[in-house]
This record gives sequence, structure tokens and C-alpha cells, in this order.
Amino acid sequence: MALLGQRQRVAPAAVAPPGRPRPLPGLALAAAGVAVAWATHALLPAVPMLTAAVVLGLAAAHLPGLRAVVRGRCKAGLSLAGKRLMRLGIVLLGLKLSLDDVLGLGWATVVMVLGVVAATFFGTWWLGRRLGLPGDQPLLIATGYSICGASAIGAVSEATESDERDAAVSVALVTLCGTLAIAVLPLLQGPLGLSDAEFGRWAGASVHDVGQVVATAQTAGAGALGDAVLVKLMRVAVLAPLVAAVGLSLRARSAGRGAGKRRPPLLPLFVAGFLGMVAVRSTGWLPGSALDLAGLAQELLLAAALFGLGAAVDLPSLTRTGGRVAALGLCAWVVVAGVSYGGVLLVG
Repeated sequence: MALLGQRQRVAPAAVAPPGRPRPLPGLALAAAGVAVAWATHALLPAVPMLTAAVVLGLAAAHLPGLRAVVRGRCKAGLSLAGKRLMRLGIVLLGLKLSLDDVLGLGWATVVMVLGVVAATFFGTWWLGRRLGLPGDQPLLIATGYSICGASAIGAVSEATESDERDAAVSVALVTLCGTLAIAVLPLLQGPLGLSDAEFGRWAGASVHDVGQVVATAQTAGAGALGDAVLVKLMRVAVLAPLVAAVGLSLRARSAGRGAGKRRPPLLPLFVAGFLGMVAVRSTGWLPGSALDLAGLAQELLLAAALFGLGAAVDLPSLTRTGGRVAALGLCAWVVVAGVSYGGVLLVG
């Protein structure tokens, strides 16, 4: 009987199906990637940490020594970082924005920013569909270019439950073009006849990621940097209504397919959290030290998420649509830079 009891205790473990992949190895790799990205930014301040994180994730997915690990035992954790940590980072992003900052821009600037976002979003989305890009790539690329780069792509891809590869390709493209803007836009300030303040507003209205905006605008001084960040955060504020509009569209489409389909939420929980953080920041109750700590946490979370998304990019698979993706990226870059330039000149 004792032997039988032992067999009864051992047998279930022997025949138990393998469990779900553990996320810890992938999360540890993402943490290591964030550390290297932070060190890169510390040594080269012109390279934003989030940009470095995407590039490092992309490199890890294709280095011979790491490729098998990234695609194998680390895949679950990296996917978790690209989704869950992205949501947390977007929630904390709301603490960078207050209603007073938006109103302080003036209504003319607010209208200009909304016009830039609308023209860039609909123009890029339409062109992406005309080029025949697969899946949700036209929508995600349009979102990244018009609002706040990889963070916006992560938010909309979560709302639409987009394929991870579509999100990864979109992030890689937007990150590449935003990085090029850091080098190209400062060279155009003189030829375009922009004052420092105008250049700051142009950078804030046309460059994708917040870190890339900072790296671009700081070349024209502290005043230009302040204007650039305010305009950029105004674009970030459009994230919530855009995600709500996408959710409303998906709900209508789901209702048309029948009652048996699960209806996506009109406003995902993490976007509601983003709005909640905007409200908290607008009260002025939080001390500067708390905002600094939250800003650091947001940077680290988004860096880990972007490392995970970068690791999901498969460059060989891009050969089918690589030319079309590059064409869309270039055209969208021209659209957002051109419309922003015209808007800055009109506002003065």
C-alpha cells in the first residue's frame, strides 16, 4: 500500500502536461536590454533611451547567439513586456500632461496641433491601405506618426488586439524615422527661416516620440525645448479620444457580425488610467519628487516594452512588404513635417 501510495503521488507529476512558458527569462532579458539602453543614453545623450531599447531588441532577435533564446524560452516574457508593461507605461505617461499646460498653449496652437494630427493620421492610413500593407499596419503606423510614436502604437494595438508582428513592424518604422529626425530637422532650421521658438513648436508637432522631440529641440536652446515638449504633450492628449474612436468602431463592427461576438471595450482600462493620471497631475497635488519618480518608472516600463516589441520583429519576413513600408514611412514623414511647418507659420 505504501508503494502504491508513492506511485499515486508520483504518477500525476510524470504525466502532467507541460505548463505555460515562464515569463521570467524574457523579463530578465528585457531588464538587461533596458540597462544597456540606459547606459547608451548616458554615454550618448542625443540617443533617447526608448530608441536605444527598440534597436537593442531588434538586434537581440537577430544575433546568432541570442536569436534562438529570444524566439524560444524568452518569447513569453518578452511578449508580456511588450503588452502589459506597455499599458503601465502609458498610464504613467498621463502624469506628464496637465490641463493647464494644454490651455497655456493658446487656442490657435491647439487647433494647429489637432489639424496636424488629423491630416497625418488620415493621410497615412489612406496611403497605407492604397499600398496594400497587411493587417493593422496602416492604422498602427498612422497612429504612431500622428500622435506619440511607439506608445500610441502600443495603445491602439492593445485596443484592436492587433497581431504582434504588425505592432513590431510599425514600431520599428516609426522609431527609425523619429531617429532620423533628430539629425535632419536641426539642419533645416536655418534654411526654413524658423526662429528658436518656431523650431521648437515644429519639432513638437512633427517628431514622434517624446524622447526624440527632446533630443531634436534641445539643439535650439531651452526656450525651444519648452515649447516643443508642450506641443508634443498636446499630441499625446489626443491618444485617449483616438483609442475611444477605434473602440467605438470595433464595437459597431462586432455588433454587425452578431451578438455572439465579444464586444471590445469602448475605452480600455489602461487608457482610462491615462486620463486619471492627467486629472491627478492637473490638481497640482503631487510634489515634484513624486512626478520625477513616476517619470523614471514610465521611462523604464516603456523601454522594457519597446525592447520586447523590437525583439518581435523578424527582418527576413519584411522582405515581402519592406519596400511598401519604407515608402509609407517616407511619405508620412513628409506629410507630418510639411503640415506642421505650415501650421507653425500660420500660428506665428
